[in-house]
Amino acid sequence: MQHIQLGPLDYIILAIYVVFVVAIGFALRRYLKSSSDFLTSGRSIPAWVTGLAFISANLGALELVGMAASGAKYGIATAHFYWVGAIPAMVFLAVFMMPFYYGSKARSVPEYLKLRFDERVRALNSIAFAVMTLFASGISMDALAKLLHQLLGWDYNWALLICSAVVLVYVLKGGLTSAIYTEVLQFFMIVLGFAPVVYLALKDVGGWHTMTDSLKTVALNPAALHLKDPGTTYADTAWSSAWKPLLAGPANNPMGVDVFAMVFGLGFVLSFGYWCTNFLVVQRAMAAKNMGAARRTPLIAAVPKMLFPALVIVPGMIAVALMSVPNKGYRIPPPILNDKATVAAVASVKKVAGLDSKAAYKLITETVGLEQNGKDDKTGAPKPLKMDPDKLAAVVANYANKPIDTDTPEGKKLRGEFLDQFNDAVTDYDYNGVITSLVTRYCPTGLMGLALTALLASFMSGMAGNVTAFNTVWTYDLYQAYLAPNKTDQHYFWMGQFITVVGIVLSIACAYFAKKYNNAMDIIQLVFGFVNAPLFATFVLGMFWSRCTGTGAFLGLFGGIGTSALVHGLTVAEGKGGWLGTSLYTFPSTMAQNFWLASFAFIACFVLTLVISLATQQTKTNDQLKGLVYSLTPKLKDENEPWYAKPAVAGTLLLIGCVILNIIFW
Repeated sequence: MQHIQLGPLDYIILAIYVVFVVAIGFALRRYLKSSSDFLTSGRSIPAWVTGLAFISANLGALELVGMAASGAKYGIATAHFYWVGAIPAMVFLAVFMMPFYYGSKARSVPEYLKLRFDERVRALNSIAFAVMTLFASGISMDALAKLLHQLLGWDYNWALLICSAVVLVYVLKGGLTSAIYTEVLQFFMIVLGFAPVVYLALKDVGGWHTMTDSLKTVALNPAALHLKDPGTTYADTAWSSAWKPLLAGPANNPMGVDVFAMVFGLGFVLSFGYWCTNFLVVQRAMAAKNMGAARRTPLIAAVPKMLFPALVIVPGMIAVALMSVPNKGYRIPPPILNDKATVAAVASVKKVAGLDSKAAYKLITETVGLEQNGKDDKTGAPKPLKMDPDKLAAVVANYANKPIDTDTPEGKKLRGEFLDQFNDAVTDYDYNGVITSLVTRYCPTGLMGLALTALLASFMSGMAGNVTAFNTVWTYDLYQAYLAPNKTDQHYFWMGQFITVVGIVLSIACAYFAKKYNNAMDIIQLVFGFVNAPLFATFVLGMFWSRCTGTGAFLGLFGGIGTSALVHGLTVAEGKGGWLGTSLYTFPSTMAQNFWLASFAFIACFVLTLVISLATQQTKTNDQLKGLVYSLTPKLKDENEPWYAKPAVAGTLLLIGCVILNIIFW
């Protein structure tokens, strides 16, 4: 992709945003007097702020890059991450779970687990959650660095360092309060920055009906656009219908899942596991000023969440529709070739002069694939780069006998042209590049700066949200609990700031791991399957069954995480997994593997916890469990609240809205 040139107005918009978020951190620094102020905001923030922060903390790479990528890869079925996989769980969190979190005075989800069970459960969840937040933060950072490399030509490594430094400054200065108020600003920036891109792209493709007509053609022969293997065909609604392709079975939709995997794996296990137990989002509600504000937080967030598919999924569908129209001259970007792969591409094309087309294709794709993709874990053979044979043959014919390997001015010019054509011949897609390619295509000066700032805001939001959750869990649930108890509050304040720096550094390391995946949603759902899916089983039993014991919860949670690892190690999807050496099953997509992995992890944890709890002695009395178990806790009364502010009423209206949207896009 050719790098864009930003105008003065674009740089001014970017600079204003960066200065503003850093200034928020410095402005709030004077209000931080204790570790509680830095790590939990002292429970002082109004509901509308925590509500927008709640949704904005989820608007990182997972939302903008990942959902656009999934919209292109899987179609409108991606909307199930909202209408099945978010809103019901957010309502459940508000109505049933926030009273336990907020009422128990726990400072974090792991601390609630300590109060309900024991220290073992707290420690296991703290470690697993800390690892998850680092990977989630790394995914956001990787997506941002790729964005700046693709759009502006920035070096990937320097982009990581610079953007991490900005996040570090405002989180280090203002703590969680700074992150929350910055997330509110980021929410509005994201909406304002991306709404024009969606409008212009949809207008260019011919409107909604023209787009869906194009997607019907794509569904009948997705291999024509290299979206699926040759011979794959679907019903014409595969990309444009939310439920019909799923009802037809996993072989009949791009995501490769059936209704059970979608409803149980995503809609119940992953969804409730994420929204109800993930401290990243729960932390925003726990920062609210009172119980009513805490319960309203996820409900306020659910309103824009329900409408966000139009902003983040539709662009991916537009991208596929644009590819199906030859005169639009658009394609989803290929993966970025690393430096070694680029050198190998030049050298291998120079070597194949005189070889027949099949031999040339094999030599080039394996040589470049070795540097880009590495070797197959089982065979040791290079993982070949997927390329269009005809386009590659044209590249060889044009450049094999030209000085593309020299450093003369002519050689450098030819090498740049060669790499553009070589990349165009690659048939692998970096779906994470969908949103950036549309921004590049449709945004003039000024609007480009606004859209780029929106992308920057989304990635920083995801990064800061995970880092603030990480520093709280580390400080309170690991460091204070096990490594340095009974220290002064200022000591924990200092540790919270120090571990923030460590968290940023470790997130950078995780960003390099995230580079291996071409869809941010695929990798983040895998991480959630390991951590949140079994944890939700622990919460379900712990909150609604007083007989559940600490030993049952600990061994069940450990077994659930182990089941995730076992399923991933024994199955394969898109070349990933199967690391135990024996593949028992191959899933049609990484997302299908994630849904089933999460389902097995939940079931394993649930059954183990249930059986072991019945076989072990209960160590906590009913009096100790008041406020922690539903049946032993006095029910909250909302008589003084207006009808629309009552969580049960607002939640019911939101669920009705979800049903209507599912019917409309059936």
